[in-house]
Amino acid sequence: MKKVLVISTSLCGVSNSHELAKSFAKGAEAAGNEVELITLHNKEIKFCIGCLKCQDTGKCVISDDVAEIMSKLHDADVVCFATPIYYYEMSGLMKTLLDRLNPLYGSDYRFTGIYLMTSAAEDMPEVPERAVSGLNGWIECFERAGYAGGVFAGGVTAPGDIKGHPSLAKAYDMGKNV
Repeated sequence: MKKVLVISTSLCGVSNSHELAKSFAKGAEAAGNEVELITLHNKEIKFCIGCLKCQDTGKCVISDDVAEIMSKLHDADVVCFATPIYYYEMSGLMKTLLDRLNPLYGSDYRFTGIYLMTSAAEDMPEVPERAVSGLNGWIECFERAGYAGGVFAGGVTAPGDIKGHPSLAKAYDMGKNV
């Protein structure tokens, strides 16, 4: 059994990328894993101020919801991020969270497999490439971690457009095989 953390980074409470996150989580749970799904909707996540004090203390000087999220991420074996694609990139909230996770660098984190679920109005297969590249830039800082795969749902614009989309089954299967 693995400890799986799924982080939905959309600010929209009922987003298409959140539906992908839920499918991934259901698959991981069906496989017998311990799964937690966190949504960043309504969380307080401030911008990194670049002070780098976290490199000395292992903790961020900013007081918000990131400390709790970071603790859960630190102890997870598998992490799955879900994000809408805006202008061919991950959501700003996801990028802000990744920046704030700097205290994990140099820690004895457990995660090894990192997944990415993405959704966008555009339906070309190359749409999520920059989001994957951005996430891989973060992953490269963690030598035991690696990009384990992703699912892209293209052609979904309004909340709920993803209903019946084949990407939901793909996300479920990917979660089931973590």
